[in-house]
Amino acid sequence: MAKKLLIVESPAKAGTIKKYLGKEYEVAASMGHIIDLPKSQLGVDIEHGFMPKYITIRGKGELLAKLKKLAKAADVVYLATDPDREGEAISWHMAKALNIDLESDCRVTFNEITKTAVKASIKEPRKIDMNLVDAQQARRVLDRIVGYKISPILWEKVKKGLSAGRVQSVATRMICDREDEIENFTPKEYWTVEAEVADEKSKKKFNAKYFGENNKETELLKGEEAERVIKDIDKFTVTAVKKSEITKNPPPPFTTSTLQQDASRKIGFSTYKTMQTAQTLYEGVNIGGKFGTIGLITYMRTDSLRISVEAQREAIGYLTAEYGKEYVRPRQYKANKNAQDAHEAIRPTSINITPSQIRDKLSNDQFKLYKLIWERFAASQMAAAIYDSVSATLNSGTHTFKASGSQIKFKGYLMVYEEGSDDKKEKMKMLPPIEKDEVAEVKSIDSMQHFTKPPARYSEAALVHALEENGIGRPSTYAPTITTIVSRGYVRRIKKQLVPTELGMITTDIMKKHFKEIVDVEFTAGMEKELDEVEDGKLGWVSVLSGFYPDFSKNLEKATAAIEKVKIKDEESDVVCEKCGRKMVYKISKFGKFLACPGYPECKNTKTIRNETGVKCPKCGGEILSKKSRKGKIYFGCENNPKCDFMVWDTPVKNEKCPQCGGVLLKKKGKSAKIYCTNENCKYERKPSK
Repeated sequence: MAKKLLIVESPAKAGTIKKYLGKEYEVAASMGHIIDLPKSQLGVDIEHGFMPKYITIRGKGELLAKLKKLAKAADVVYLATDPDREGEAISWHMAKALNIDLESDCRVTFNEITKTAVKASIKEPRKIDMNLVDAQQARRVLDRIVGYKISPILWEKVKKGLSAGRVQSVATRMICDREDEIENFTPKEYWTVEAEVADEKSKKKFNAKYFGENNKETELLKGEEAERVIKDIDKFTVTAVKKSEITKNPPPPFTTSTLQQDASRKIGFSTYKTMQTAQTLYEGVNIGGKFGTIGLITYMRTDSLRISVEAQREAIGYLTAEYGKEYVRPRQYKANKNAQDAHEAIRPTSINITPSQIRDKLSNDQFKLYKLIWERFAASQMAAAIYDSVSATLNSGTHTFKASGSQIKFKGYLMVYEEGSDDKKEKMKMLPPIEKDEVAEVKSIDSMQHFTKPPARYSEAALVHALEENGIGRPSTYAPTITTIVSRGYVRRIKKQLVPTELGMITTDIMKKHFKEIVDVEFTAGMEKELDEVEDGKLGWVSVLSGFYPDFSKNLEKATAAIEKVKIKDEESDVVCEKCGRKMVYKISKFGKFLACPGYPECKNTKTIRNETGVKCPKCGGEILSKKSRKGKIYFGCENNPKCDFMVWDTPVKNEKCPQCGGVLLKKKGKSAKIYCTNENCKYERKPSK
């Protein structure tokens, strides 16, 4: 038996770390939290200093017994859970459960899981940081009180199964408020005028847009005004030309928030999928060769922009060799004032492990995300991009038009990375070499009617940005918050937009009226600051709760009496209940949507929702259904499962059979898109038509 025991959170991480340590180490996994508040009750003694009543999580007793046995046999026990508040709390619970002296140097943290980092960290163990533990404890108790005190009221007054949460309720409110803005928006008419003109010397054409009267910006509100401008235009005289050099600096390396935003915009990942994939890259992937199993990125829950001197030095060496000295500029970035600087920014553990080198060692999702992280980090240490820019002012009588253009003079960091954006921008071309006082001929001129648009609904990326900007939540909370409000039926995803449901709107209205502070953006941000002060040792965790609870308790009493019962009509389906003949309705549970008979409790019939593909199973002739895995990934399986084991990830093609053997065709998406036959003995495949 090993003399030293190292406990981490996940088996994947344990497997990676085990390979870096000698035989004297046993590495075990706690599988996340082992101790927590009970689910069946509040679990907080409000009358006696908000003391939490921790218990061993159901189903974790056997694991805890195993860890106790390993700890008893070891001379030294190191607790190496994740390097954040949550991880610190897990280590604290573990230390108490395993009878480890809390004053001993038992805590080890890894910002990255590489052989060098792991061995260096084990040489510098420390005590458990009780400020971090208290900050997590304050958040856990605070969220428990809010959830367990408000949720029963929502159950009784609105609908069974509803829940309220401190951060999730604010996020839902933001989405509902945006929907109100959209519904109440009154579009206003305006017009633009654009002319295609030709340079007098080169005869090259370029576009000029109406700016205003006599060099003063003027808005055209009616079609008649636009037509008057067009009638007045004869020829243009170039009255001003401004040439400049524009420098565009690279974006900093990723934080959790910016990673989630860019992954959403550039590779279509949900916040949940981004964090799940990042977790696997952090915990370790076997890439073979001299590296073997290695964590490919640093810890992925961070709002710091700092990078280590070693990582920067390695990046400079790689980029200089790859692109030349003129493309390299070492940079350190400053995070916003609310950021916690405990970890580095998200970066590859070694820039020398390029995405292309390990493409065949990664899953498709891992490759996409690693490539994004690698490129962003590389770009952050590169020179700025330089553009040549020209802007011109053109006049015809009293009317002023503007034209501008630019082109890249030096690509700099754009050699490896371009930041994603929610805004679609036109690519600008360079203007011809026009000069002041020359005449430009009008080739064509047109007006166009427009209407102002309402604010856009939040995408996941935009919501994460808004939450971070308003100081709501922390890196670890963004993804679970969005997952929760969608799974609880408050919000739906429609074409990457987050749209509130009737349930979300009604619940938010109740919360705004009776629990104003809970859904108030500024109040929630203020609570986050107080939790940060607990972490910094400036504030006691009990005092945070003592300041919050009295007013909250009064609101609870008032709300219980004042809230009237709300009846929400369930959405009706086309499915007829075979037991009583009623049309079944859609219901939502913590496992997702299902069908239920509206005649409950007389009729208790329920059904899972069948998403039929219209394609028959090639093995048994049953219907192939679209299904979701536990992690939310779409796959296709036979309705007769488990009797029939047919299952594929690619989409079955409807109304078409294989022209060679008559088998079922599948459509594969992505870079290697193709349509191919499921029959292993048939080699038919083709490229899909565009």
